[in-house]
Amino acid sequence: MEYSSSEDDELVEDCVDLEEDIGASDVDQRTSEVTASLHFGDQLCNSVVTVENSVGNVLLTTDGEVKNEEPYLGMVFDSDSSARAFYNAYALRIGFGIRVARSRSERRKGVEVLVMKRFVCLKEGHHKKKVTEYTTKKKRKRLSIRDGCPAMMEVVRRGPDKWVVTKLVLEHTHVVVSPDKVREIQLNHLSGKDREHENYLREMRQKIFGEGDAQGLLEYFKRMQAENSGFFYAVQVDNRNCMTNVFWADAKARMAYNYFGDAVTFDTTYKKNENMIPFAAFTGVNHHGQPVVFGCALVVDKTESSFAWLFETWLTAMFGHRPISFTTDQGKAMEVAVAKVFPNTRHRVCRWRVLSRCKKKLSDVCSRYPTFYVELKKCVNESDTDDVFEMYWRSILDKYGLRENTWLQLLYNVRHKWVPAYLKSFFFAELSTTQKLESMNRFYRNNFDKKISLHAFIAKFDQAMDCRFEREAQEDLAVLHDQRILKTDAPLEKQAANIYTRTVFEKFQVELIEALDYSVKIQDGAISKFSVERDGDACNRHIVFLNVSEKKACCSCSKFDFSGILCRHVLAVFLVTGVILLPEHYILKRWTRKAKSGLVLEDDRGVEFQNYCQSSPILRYNDLVHDAMKCVEKGAASAETYKIVKDILQKAFAEIVALEENVAKARSHHAENM
Repeated sequence: MEYSSSEDDELVEDCVDLEEDIGASDVDQRTSEVTASLHFGDQLCNSVVTVENSVGNVLLTTDGEVKNEEPYLGMVFDSDSSARAFYNAYALRIGFGIRVARSRSERRKGVEVLVMKRFVCLKEGHHKKKVTEYTTKKKRKRLSIRDGCPAMMEVVRRGPDKWVVTKLVLEHTHVVVSPDKVREIQLNHLSGKDREHENYLREMRQKIFGEGDAQGLLEYFKRMQAENSGFFYAVQVDNRNCMTNVFWADAKARMAYNYFGDAVTFDTTYKKNENMIPFAAFTGVNHHGQPVVFGCALVVDKTESSFAWLFETWLTAMFGHRPISFTTDQGKAMEVAVAKVFPNTRHRVCRWRVLSRCKKKLSDVCSRYPTFYVELKKCVNESDTDDVFEMYWRSILDKYGLRENTWLQLLYNVRHKWVPAYLKSFFFAELSTTQKLESMNRFYRNNFDKKISLHAFIAKFDQAMDCRFEREAQEDLAVLHDQRILKTDAPLEKQAANIYTRTVFEKFQVELIEALDYSVKIQDGAISKFSVERDGDACNRHIVFLNVSEKKACCSCSKFDFSGILCRHVLAVFLVTGVILLPEHYILKRWTRKAKSGLVLEDDRGVEFQNYCQSSPILRYNDLVHDAMKCVEKGAASAETYKIVKDILQKAFAEIVALEENVAKARSHHAENM
């Protein structure tokens, strides 16, 4: 499939766009913003840059890679956007404007994949006169700048992250102009949507920063880093040094990610509050089921490249360790960026945002049928399997005559991206599918009934985060002294009471009690197969496979895979087969009282990564901060641990100073002998 266009056609997987945002496609690239970057650490971070003497925790960046050289055949880029950014910068240095003239896609595994792009001079081609019907009405004559200039660069995809220049013409048929003039020409040729995007960015910057807030934000970042070297921040700028996106994370957020960063949500619920600045947060849940923040961002530009920059920067701050699952709002630009930065992470769309939109899109249905929305939520949240969901969904459509409803058809077409029944085999750290976790929206609702300055917002946010950490600390302390009320004589329950936190134990206890009401029927085979149901309800029957020797079970509801807690069906089988204690492989450490003892997210980089760090001061710094933060957290827990950590650090520092002195003496002695 091939396209010829004067605009930049981005081919992405055809899916329903539940979010009608300005700039869902890469408008920023069409406006020809010059970008430049300096790379550090090829393996840890491919497109995040460091400016000045930042030692890894301050990133002032732009949104693309630009090489200060001429294009040549065989030149390689990691993406089509990188190729465009390079050709953009080259064009501005030489003095001509560019556009995308052609793109081509191929269907691979049922998905349209972009495989070619051709960038041309703005004067390429000739203006074609449109055939119009005769009319006496005068029409304004439009001048065309096209004169058939052949200058172009074509790149072709040769791999997942490899785009090669296969066609190249450097000669122009016209006189090139100054870079300033090029910028003026390109802005004059922006489409209506591009102009809208430019105006949108200008208005957003004014809304966020006003007069002087941008400088105040940078001063806040510098002050925070002076107080704690584990504080990380990054700023994305365009060619005019205007901020486009900002990210920051303090030491507590980075440490929390070590323990609870397996399931992450990119929370953009600020869009529901018109008084809010565009503040987004990377969030998760701790071992008490409480929300925890892994980093914050100001999202000025909502294009694919900007989201990719933001996700890559956040990943750098989190020491390059990707989560198991990543939940976001829906949007094509965000979806493409997630696929690029987190290729092996399971991405899902937040179902609560989808359901919230349903109330708006189907307001007439909800008003006519008060029970409709309740049944829809139950269908989505309480269907254990995809078969149950399909049956329930069809019954709702038939009951309310919604078979032809376009909105519901679109939602159904992308059900695998947001309905829990289709995502059960992936871990999302959800203790309950029916209970909504507290989002940032509640924080916005409680604190921002009117517009406030950025400085005031950050002060309130920091105060709210301090309260959250205090609540977590209080719950940690309560766990050590509370007495659990047992409701059965099962050793499984007593074991769980001693292992899990209070919140998680209560969830487990519910599953165990429910298991007592299920009947279990065994079917013979090499691996035991059990049919588990309640009150003869065949519709809610579940199949459990059990390897008796290894004490490993697999249930058709996949609750353990999804939440990390065993389901009632497996527990029912355990009770019948005499498994009296929870096997270790079914005790997820992130839900236990000892969740923060040691490092939960195992470092799979090993010796190879340590060797890699040897060659980069930035990576060495990040790696040492990573370890030091663990020591600091443990050392601050009590007076005894504080003394131990303090003594060890002083001893280590003395050894480093002694080593430096010995090296200096050796160099001096060597110089004298030369």
